[in-house]
Amino acid sequence: MSGAALAYFWGDDSYALDAAVEAFRHDAERFPAGAPERWRVRAEAGDAGRTLGEVGARLATGTMFGAGTLAILSNAGQLVRKGTDRAALLAAIALIADGNGFVVSEETDSGKKEPPAKSLADAIRAAGGPVRRFEAPREGALAAWIEARARERSIALALGAAKELATRVGGFVREGDVDRRNQGRLAVMELEKLELHRDADSAAVTVEDVRALVPEAVPGSIWAFVDAVGTRQRSRALKLLERLFDETPEPVLLAVLHRRLRELIEIADRLASGESPGSLVRSMKLQPFRAEMLARQAHAWTVRELADALEGLLELDARVKGVGGVTAGDAQIRLAFDLWVTDREASSG
Repeated sequence: MSGAALAYFWGDDSYALDAAVEAFRHDAERFPAGAPERWRVRAEAGDAGRTLGEVGARLATGTMFGAGTLAILSNAGQLVRKGTDRAALLAAIALIADGNGFVVSEETDSGKKEPPAKSLADAIRAAGGPVRRFEAPREGALAAWIEARARERSIALALGAAKELATRVGGFVREGDVDRRNQGRLAVMELEKLELHRDADSAAVTVEDVRALVPEAVPGSIWAFVDAVGTRQRSRALKLLERLFDETPEPVLLAVLHRRLRELIEIADRLASGESPGSLVRSMKLQPFRAEMLARQAHAWTVRELADALEGLLELDARVKGVGGVTAGDAQIRLAFDLWVTDREASSG
């Protein structure tokens, strides 16, 4: 079997990853006998031997009638950590029977430039298989992407509808820590819902249709949240905090808040001692942009206010951890976070 039946796809766009696997599966040059059946397998820690055995058996077993098997592997790094496991996997994909194929499909964090299992990706590339990264589009690129998906489905969009939909699924959030993996899939689901509910007399989906039928699903950003705290934008901080609650453990929120307050206290002290924002680049080993941003945030507080906020955060940490035998439910902890933001940040923003 030629190496053309191998592929490695990764990135933070789950919709594009699924589409790439489907395009690969239906490529007649790779699978002249017809599209193989999908068989998905996820490698788990401590279970490499069983997974390797199943993958090897599926790939090496040909079929006399009907379609073959396309093994779609995720979390492939678990199978290449040990040299013996890596060798066994490479041996298995070298013995693929006619009609079968092998694809690694990995969802990764945004910004990851290299494939998670690079040695496997290099082997697939050397064997002639495609190795591609799929990055989730954002901002104007996501709006254009939505317009393209609408054309594929013969869904007419009025001017501005694609941008409004992109905004509502979080495409215009710029922070680098945002999870964008499901934005494309969500946008397509909402497009199809809009088509079903569109007024029969309307020629196109309008901005008003999007606003009426598509709920906001803007992802949370922990860095946007701590920046809102630092600049004392109370309403923005509360809004971002609400988005983070379901996906970010409370100890993580406490840790990043504690670090930011400690940074602001140190910077406020340095500025009060006569340092300039520019000198923080050298004295605290900060990037120029970050030094300027933190100095601006420090100016929004007095040292006493920062100390009070830190003391309140320590009390919040004790409540979350149940120090002293006092336990609190999820609703009580959420309320405590909200009160910390509200009470400790005297701002109208």
